[in-house]
Amino acid sequence: MAKEAIQSQGVSIALACRAFAISKSCLRYKRKLSDENAEIADWLVRLTATNRTGSFGFCFRNLRNVKGFIWKHKRVRRIYRELELNLRIKPKKRLLRERPEPLVVPDASNVIWSMDFMCDQLEDDRRFGTLNVLDDINREGQGIEIDISLPALRVIRTLGRIIEWPSQRMHVRVDNGPENINAVLQSWASRCGIGLNYIQLRNPQQNAYIEGCNRTVRQKWLGQYILLTIQEVQEYATKWLWKYDPTWPLAASRLL
Repeated sequence: MAKEAIQSQGVSIALACRAFAISKSCLRYKRKLSDENAEIADWLVRLTATNRTGSFGFCFRNLRNVKGFIWKHKRVRRIYRELELNLRIKPKKRLLRERPEPLVVPDASNVIWSMDFMCDQLEDDRRFGTLNVLDDINREGQGIEIDISLPALRVIRTLGRIIEWPSQRMHVRVDNGPENINAVLQSWASRCGIGLNYIQLRNPQQNAYIEGCNRTVRQKWLGQYILLTIQEVQEYATKWLWKYDPTWPLAASRLL
C-alpha cells in the first residue's frame, strides 16, 4: 500500500512510512530467495507433469541426486505443498467376507470322506490329474484315480467303485471346482443318497484333511521321481497306498 501511494500519488517515502506505520527498511525489503523459490516450483511442476505417480520423495531425490541442487528438504516440501502437488492417498476398501465355518470332524468311519484333485506332468510335458479320496476320521486312503483327464463321469465311476455300500449318513466333502459342481455328479449323488458338502469359497482350510493328504502325496512320491507314463504313475500310487494305508489293501487293489 505504501509503494502504491508513492507511485500513484507522488508522496515522499517518509510520509508514506509514517501514514502506514512502517519503517523505511521494511519498505525497501526484497525477498532474496524469491527467484530460487520460483525455480524450485518450476522444477517440481515439470517433474510431477512427466511422472504423475511420483511422490515428494521422488521429486526431492531427483533434484538432489540427478540435478545436483543443494536445496533443503523442508524448503522444497513447503513449496511442494503450496503448489498442492500432494498425491491423494486412496483409502483401502474393506471387503465384507463371510466368516469361515469351522472344520467338521466326523464321529465314525465311512461318514465323511474328502475328495480333491491334483495335477502334475510326465517327462514329455503331458499333464495328468489325480483324484484323491480320503476318510476323514482315520485318514485312510480310499483310492487315487490317475489319468490325463478326469471329467465328472470318470469321478462318478471312481466313486461308484470305491463306495460299494454307501450308508445313509455318508457325505463327501469337496471344493467348488468345475468337476464337483457338475450337475451329473450332483444327480448321481442324490440318487445314491450321498451328500456333497461344498466348502466355502477361498477357504481351503475347511478341507484340511485331503489338503494334508495332497501334500504328503506330493512330498513322498509324486515330486520325487521323473515319471514317464500314466501306468508308471499308477504303480507308484498303488505302492504308496499300501504303505500309507496298510489296513485297507482293497483300496489299492481296486486301482489295478
